[in-house]
Amino acid sequence: MNSLPLPDTRSFDGDTHAAVQQLLSRPLTPARLKQFSRSHVFPLTAPGSVTFVWIGEADHVRLLRWILGGVDRQEFRRVPDTPLWLLTVPVKDGGRFEYKLGVEHNGHEQWHLDPLNKARAGDPYGENSVCRTFGYSQPEWSMPQGAPAGAIHPFPVSSSVFEETRDEQVYLPAGYDAEQVYPLLVIHDGADFITYADLATSLDNLIALGTIPPIIAALVQTRDRLGEYARGHRHARYVVSDLLPQLQASYRISERSEDRILLGASLGAVASLATVFRYPGVFGGAVLQSGSFILDEGKLEGRPHPVFRKVARLIKAVRRAPNMPAFRAFVSSGELEGLASENEALARLLQENGVSVLFKSAWDGHHWHNWRDQLRDGLVWALDSDSS
Repeated sequence: MNSLPLPDTRSFDGDTHAAVQQLLSRPLTPARLKQFSRSHVFPLTAPGSVTFVWIGEADHVRLLRWILGGVDRQEFRRVPDTPLWLLTVPVKDGGRFEYKLGVEHNGHEQWHLDPLNKARAGDPYGENSVCRTFGYSQPEWSMPQGAPAGAIHPFPVSSSVFEETRDEQVYLPAGYDAEQVYPLLVIHDGADFITYADLATSLDNLIALGTIPPIIAALVQTRDRLGEYARGHRHARYVVSDLLPQLQASYRISERSEDRILLGASLGAVASLATVFRYPGVFGGAVLQSGSFILDEGKLEGRPHPVFRKVARLIKAVRRAPNMPAFRAFVSSGELEGLASENEALARLLQENGVSVLFKSAWDGHHWHNWRDQLRDGLVWALDSDSS
């Protein structure tokens, strides 16, 4: 086939990207479609909108986004008499989200990464394509800048709480001096932060820039996040009774609580709050990213997993506490998350109880790159003793 007829574009409104309008203004040929796919960055962005493109034969093509606590499915429209499928969606500028394409043939849908989009993001379940809306850019401090690199070492912890040896890791900053006293950052799911959220690169750059002081970071990992992090009785005891003393025996860690920070995302944020709440005075700051918090117990009906009932009981205990521990809290979320409003409510609850709180949100979902992008602000706030 040398050419396709001039497509009927009457069903496509004025929101279609200018590049698509130009493509459809003339009869399509395979060569023009190929040139179009090679000469643009996909998806096509414009202020306030994004246009997704798929080229091929299918019965249906759908955009699958993991937002608002579920899978949002939106149908592409096929340009009649062509293999070109289009979908324009409204978005907020300066944001991002992750997605896949659902392509259906003969009633069977398969999920694919977007073949026209090279931007990808990983998590423990695999890879997603990434949509970066107009004006978004990855923070420079999270990309390699030639900063001196810290070192990550194995750190086995003999745990009396769990009656086992746990294989944790420790990040030591570039130029580590065994005679120097360092602040401590305990990072829940630390190995995942390294793998999926550019943690080591970010710490190297932020330390080299003087944005944060040189720190020691304990990278905590568990095989049972759902059982261990929710509510966090045993986990908090492990951090304080097993991990911290063994770190102190191996490194010179500051004795000041304000120099000891907890960080976690999702259930890791729950574990961080549980630890600082149950052991007041041990840690002076917490970075709580996209926490799986339930403050409105009416929402438990839509969250049937028992882990959320455990988290709700933790929040109830926090509400009832006569005195909240003195600490600094950075609370962040993505506006596309199912529990975004709950994180904002947690920030208000902590602030009303005397905690120094900074709350920030981004137009993003429950993703590792969202947590990466907000890492600098969280660490600067939590490590700044003058902020309280």
